[in-house]
Amino acid sequence: MRAWLIALLALPFSLLAEERVVSIGGDITEIVYALGAQNTLVARDTTSLRPALATKLPDVGYMRQLNAEGILAMRPTLVLASELSKPSLALTQVEKAGVKVVMLTGEPALAAIPDKIRAVARALHREEEGEALSLKLEKQIAGLVSTPLPVKVLFILNHSGMKAMGAGSGTAADGAIRSAGLINALADVPRYQPLTQEGIVASAPQLVVTGRDGLRAMGDDARLWQLPGLALTPAGRQHNLLAIDEMDLLGFGLETPAAIARLRKAAEAIRP
Repeated sequence: MRAWLIALLALPFSLLAEERVVSIGGDITEIVYALGAQNTLVARDTTSLRPALATKLPDVGYMRQLNAEGILAMRPTLVLASELSKPSLALTQVEKAGVKVVMLTGEPALAAIPDKIRAVARALHREEEGEALSLKLEKQIAGLVSTPLPVKVLFILNHSGMKAMGAGSGTAADGAIRSAGLINALADVPRYQPLTQEGIVASAPQLVVTGRDGLRAMGDDARLWQLPGLALTPAGRQHNLLAIDEMDLLGFGLETPAAIARLRKAAEAIRP
């Protein structure tokens, strides 16, 4: 009996937990930690970088390039996944293996954040904590200024090793810009599109927004303004730039309301 008890106590806590959870989506992982349920986590995806402790968990891969084998190797009882996760077949295979899969909204809208928190909380049986966190976010969102402001914003996505892209309609960047009451300079084109001189000049942005990591990959501000045609725009002539944490702005998670407030503030500071 004593030997059995000693062996049981030697097991990692995650093996003793009621749930073994794999979280797919940086926004979802942040919510799990905020709910105090991190001890249930046994793995996360590549986009789950915060809090820093999450990076110590095993990584099942990029959320848009999932494979069932990598997830099932973690022996999960529950997978919390953004509906943006791909391919859907991988998650279907996980579910067919007997693992509960809860799909969570990936809608790029502020109103979706409290709903996402409540859904994660229900799945983890943390309804009380989820309600408190949801109400906190709802209060933050209600305090944002979103009255229309005629400032055209160009969001530039630039990851190391790829060509700079502009965010059109249907993107998370488009959702963030509209949530701030601003105008997406590329609203007439769908999704992310390669930037061209003609397109940049025609879009006439007054403010350029990009991720801090993307700006570092490019080199510095000076290299950004060298993109074809950008110097000929209102934003380029005045060097109106907001470098922001990409996950904060585009993840539609716990930090997104504050990031959208910074975006609005940057737009309000633009000289006519």
